Amino acid sequence: MDRRDPPETAEGWYVLHDFRTVDWDAWREAPVRRRERALEEGREYLAAAERVADADEGDSATAAVLGHEADLLLVHLRPSLEELNALERRFEHTALAAFTERTDSYVAVTEASGYGGARGYFEDEGEVDDGMKRYIESRLYPEIPDADYVSFYPMDKRRDPEYNWYDLPFEERAEHMSSHGEIGKGYAGRVSQIIAGSVGLDDHEWGVTLFADDPTDIKDLIYEMRFDPSSSRFAEFGRFRLARRFDPARLGAFFAGEALSEAASEGGSPESAGHPGAGTGDHPHGVEGGDPHAGASSGHPHDESTGDHPHGDSGGGRPHGDADDDGDVRSELEELGVYAGQPHGEDVHAVVLYSAADPDELFAEVDGLRTNFDHYDSHVKTAVYEPSETRSVSESRTGDAREPSEVTRDDAETAVVSLWETERAADTAAGFLADLPDVVRQAGDDGDDSWGTMGMFYAVKPEHRADFVGTFEDVGEALEGMDGHRKTDLLVNREDENDTFIASRWDSREDAMAFFRSDEFAETVEYGRDVLAERPRHVFLA
Repeated sequence: MDRRDPPETAEGWYVLHDFRTVDWDAWREAPVRRRERALEEGREYLAAAERVADADEGDSATAAVLGHEADLLLVHLRPSLEELNALERRFEHTALAAFTERTDSYVAVTEASGYGGARGYFEDEGEVDDGMKRYIESRLYPEIPDADYVSFYPMDKRRDPEYNWYDLPFEERAEHMSSHGEIGKGYAGRVSQIIAGSVGLDDHEWGVTLFADDPTDIKDLIYEMRFDPSSSRFAEFGRFRLARRFDPARLGAFFAGEALSEAASEGGSPESAGHPGAGTGDHPHGVEGGDPHAGASSGHPHDESTGDHPHGDSGGGRPHGDADDDGDVRSELEELGVYAGQPHGEDVHAVVLYSAADPDELFAEVDGLRTNFDHYDSHVKTAVYEPSETRSVSESRTGDAREPSEVTRDDAETAVVSLWETERAADTAAGFLADLPDVVRQAGDDGDDSWGTMGMFYAVKPEHRADFVGTFEDVGEALEGMDGHRKTDLLVNREDENDTFIASRWDSREDAMAFFRSDEFAETVEYGRDVLAERPRHVFLA
């Protein structure tokens, strides 16, 4: 008898969905003083939960449930069941609890599984890059997304005689999940999710929590996925419940029947409209998390599914250097008269990935993501940069004919650069960008054996573009003879030939600094004052 191989799983935080109804008759009949006390203690409890005052890590959210089955939904994530249990019992000690009754609850634990590209995370001798590790950890230890609406439902995998998920071979299950996850990618920027496993913990196998600012995005996503075999043949769903998030400070508005998104808070002081962080545009809400009834490509070199999840996946992560080292480098360059900007692109945060995919195909994928990114105020730009082709440069700086030459190395990759106003937004965007085809590396994940600099925002004056490329060639020839130099590439925005950046890699920081102190670099900086539309800003990647 054949026994199917289950994917290995990793568990993170425990999750409690606590559904409560309000005894409205008792509320209306209660004395004003008793109601005021209930509101005060309720606000204190909910605010403390969302601050995670009771634990070292976790998250919480409060929402008003639509429909007849409940009035309030409290969502809690905590590292242990003991902390989760103490938190739910603590609510019963508030005066507010006397006016509520629990009508339903769901207990589960966030989960990542070892399908596809995530296998190395679970194997003793497996190798997993930093981007994949951050992605998996973002699923195990998620932040509750800043979105107005929450939809929760439990689900199972079907075990019918005709369609039995658990009788399928491992490879076939992984293929189903990858196909299913492709649908979820289309909702990046509109729908996020937290997936938790509940086998042995509750009545179903998984609990799915979706988040969106527009509830019709949730509807459209679920509807489209119903036509995918992973759902139509192999999935069974429990009751769906929809709720509207609100700030605990608006608890009085909830009981008064007022709009929860009203900006004015109780007591006359300003408060967040609806929930903390609403409308700030701090990060693109993407399709995050994972569960064993679907999947999506990780976007890592082998383009395999990273785990089971119904609506696509995304992880966090962005190039991180040593902040102290970056500061020292910038100070040293400033002493040399070289402007080096601020970390991560001055007032923006940069995510840079390199891909071996066909540039046209890569651009089409990026353009789709960019359309979703543009919904968020914190998105600055996302663009594809291709290796420079110097055969298009026909004249030298003096106007003389120049023979075509190879400025960019043969091993230069196409780069995708995404700029955001906040670190959190960049972290979230990095997860979606990691799903792009044939990603070979993310800037900053090259290991400890080299040191990289990246000059960004080289905006060239159109009339001096040929001059700029020619100067880069001259500098490139000088670099070839410098100790510790590994590679330097000039890449050009495929939508704007005057928008470029130069990526370099060195054996060590000291080797790079030797170049910055050289006469060749000083001459280049001086020359750039004439040909650049604005001063360049630099990102250093350790």
